[in-house]
Amino acid sequence: MIVRSSLTSKLNQLVTRLLESGLTVATAESCTGGGIGAAFTDLAGSSAWFAGGIISYSNAAKEQLLGVRSQTLLDHGAVSEEVVQQMVVGASRQLNTDMAVAVSGVAGPEGGSEEKPVGTVWIAWLKGGPDGATTSRCFHFDGDRSAVREATVNAAVAGLLGLLEGPVIEQNKPLN
Repeated sequence: MIVRSSLTSKLNQLVTRLLESGLTVATAESCTGGGIGAAFTDLAGSSAWFAGGIISYSNAAKEQLLGVRSQTLLDHGAVSEEVVQQMVVGASRQLNTDMAVAVSGVAGPEGGSEEKPVGTVWIAWLKGGPDGATTSRCFHFDGDRSAVREATVNAAVAGLLGLLEGPVIEQNKPLN
């Protein structure tokens, strides 16, 4: 993935804040398939603050690699607040980081439903390690698969930056 100019500014700000604070980040990605981690590792020196990521596209991977409970997946589905909350904690725990971001969504063009149409993406952020504070938000992005994935990466980075710059992101509040 090539970092687009709209993301570059946010990434540079994020890196500066992470380096100033000495914090590390992990990712747990489903619908982006590693796009957030790719954006991070496009930057030279990212190993100073990016521990790694877990691509958990299948429900089995979410359970086995991140500790998402099977009952949570059955009750709420993979694209849900409950699942991304468990994913973000699992990523921080598995990779021993101070912060993490998790994403799960319907990038399309298929797979959507009336309840969760294409473009529905849940993102969760964590600060303070596996026992730290988490927050999550549901987004509804427009466009094709590529646009949904790109918007998800942008929102994920903006949310991490928001955690470093101020209070926890409020539900349904714009990140830009």
